[in-house]
Amino acid sequence: MTTDAPEAAAPAHTTTPTDPESERTLVFEQPLNERMRTFLRLDFLYSQALYHNEAASQWGTRAAVTSLIDILSIITRSDVRSEALKELERQLTLLGEFQSKPGVDTDRLKMLIANLTRLRSELLNAGIANLQPLKDSDFLNAIKHRSSIPGGTCEFDLPDYLYWLSQPDEVRVRAFNQWLTVLRPLCDAVSELIWLTRQNGRTRQETAQSGNFTITFDRENPLQLLRIVLPASMGLYPEVSGSHHRCNMRFLSWKGLSERPSQADSDVKFLLTCCA
Repeated sequence: MTTDAPEAAAPAHTTTPTDPESERTLVFEQPLNERMRTFLRLDFLYSQALYHNEAASQWGTRAAVTSLIDILSIITRSDVRSEALKELERQLTLLGEFQSKPGVDTDRLKMLIANLTRLRSELLNAGIANLQPLKDSDFLNAIKHRSSIPGGTCEFDLPDYLYWLSQPDEVRVRAFNQWLTVLRPLCDAVSELIWLTRQNGRTRQETAQSGNFTITFDRENPLQLLRIVLPASMGLYPEVSGSHHRCNMRFLSWKGLSERPSQADSDVKFLLTCCA
C-alpha cells in the first residue's frame, strides 16, 4: 500500500515541483466520474461546516448552517449513501487481495480494513430514515427556502433564526453537533474513501508542451481522480476538460483580478497523480 515515486527525474538545473520542502505547492483535483464529483463536493461542504462550527460565533454558525443545508440538498438529490456503500465494498475487496501478497505491511493493512469495516457498519446502521428529522425540520427548511433569495436570511426575514443565533455559543454548537451527528456516518465514510483514493494514486512527472497536455486513459482500468501539483511561485493553474476516457489540460497564467488569464507559452513541468 505505497504511492509510486515519480517515473522521471528532472535535470539538476531545472526548477520543478519535485521537492515539496523547497516551496509551497498547489494541488488541483479533477474528478473523472459523477460519483467522485459528488464525493468531493460533499467532503468540501463537510469540512467547511466543521470549520465554521468550531468558530463558535454567530457568523460562523450562519456559515456552518449554510453548509449543512447544502449537504442535505446533495443527499436529497442523489443516492450518495448507496454509492458510498458500493465504494466501501470495492475498496474492502481490493484491500483483501493484498493480504496474500508478499512485502505488504500487514499491520497497516489490517488497520485500514478494520476502519473501512467500521465505517460500513455505521453507515448501514444509520439507515436512510435517520435523515428524515433533518429533512422534516421546519426551522431548517425555512432557512433553506430563504437562502435562495439574496440576503433572505437576515433578521426581519427570519426572526426565529435571529433568536436562535443570539443564544449562547455552547447552545448553538450543541444543537449543530446534534444535526451533524445524523450526517456524520455518511460524511466520515466519504472522507475516508477520498483519502484512500488519493493514497492509491500513481505519481509521475509530466511536461505540458507550450502549456498543453493530453492524457488518454486505459478503459480496462478506469480512474476516478486526477491530482495536478504545481509550485505556487509559477503563477499557473490548470484548466481541465474531458471525461473518464480522455482529458485535455491547458495551463493558464494568472494575471490578477483585473486581467484575463493567458495560456502559458513555454513548457510546464508538473506532477500528475492518477488515482483509481
